[in-house]
Amino acid sequence: MTQPPAGPAEFSPLGPGHTPEKDPLKGIRGVMAGTLILEAITILLALTVILKIDDGVYWTIFNWVFITAVGLAHVVMAFLQRFSWALPANLALQVVLLGGFFVHYSVGVVAIIFIIVWWYLLHLRSTLVERMKRGWLTTQHM
Repeated sequence: MTQPPAGPAEFSPLGPGHTPEKDPLKGIRGVMAGTLILEAITILLALTVILKIDDGVYWTIFNWVFITAVGLAHVVMAFLQRFSWALPANLALQVVLLGGFFVHYSVGVVAIIFIIVWWYLLHLRSTLVERMKRGWLTTQHM
């Protein structure tokens, strides 16, 4: 009696399939661009927080320049997702945003929330790449 192979099958029941006509990673890059824009809006709204909290004690030149620069960097990166270096740059922006703890703890909390979002996006991307390698995408068999 033969045992079924342990772990997932190497290919889908229809075989490995062909390269999809439309790039499935383009959709993930679109989600990443949208996430960067939403993150930029959230970061730039932190300017009002550091202005109003404790009668503007946190409104220093370094703080508002840091927040503005990081927010604008997110906007710029949203339009550069087609390049291969964009994903490492996106992750580097998340590390830079963690420096927001030095500005105000609320900026650091925003950084942690978006790091969790980026972890999930990386999970989705790796799942899509793995499914594409094994021929599990519908568009690979049309």
